[in-house]
Amino acid sequence: MLSALLAFAFVATVTPGPNNLMLMTSGANFGFRRTLPHMLGIVGGVSIMALLVGAGLMALFDAVPALNLVLKVVSVGYLLWLAFKIGTAAPVEERDADNHPMTVLQAATFQWVNPKAWAMCLSAITLYAPDRSLLSVAIVSGAFAVVCFPAISVWAWLGTFVRQWLSNEAKLRVFNITMAALLVASLYPVLGLGS
Repeated sequence: MLSALLAFAFVATVTPGPNNLMLMTSGANFGFRRTLPHMLGIVGGVSIMALLVGAGLMALFDAVPALNLVLKVVSVGYLLWLAFKIGTAAPVEERDADNHPMTVLQAATFQWVNPKAWAMCLSAITLYAPDRSLLSVAIVSGAFAVVCFPAISVWAWLGTFVRQWLSNEAKLRVFNITMAALLVASLYPVLGLGS
């Protein structure tokens, strides 16, 4: 059961989604080292979210179905805003001193409006902690804490890899617009358009 949980957590965190697309963009724009706080925030945010979802938030969403719609609207709105910011980002040398990669706290907080993070946590609790005991919920949370960093590191590294290719301002703009479009496209399953 533990190996299945670890495999689930790895696949869920390594596959494309808002976090990974933003990490690739951050790696390309700021480099791997400056993207580390963003990665650590994702690891902490997803792990804490899994713990809190299993400890009671799941029951709240079951009891008040309207919260699902509110979460979906807020999530979609925020992701569209992020896509706009990514798509219109200036090259690093043109930015003022206020522009920087996400901080640990920003990335951790982002998980609460990240539809994929919600889907991962809800699915993991349903499948691997159906009794919602504190121990089983803590094991799910711990599994995400263990596998998330190696899984998402790949995306930040890919961003740094393409960074050399993106030294040209026009190529960087195309990359940022493409990543913004992919971020918007990641909303497709969230909106239920595939059904």
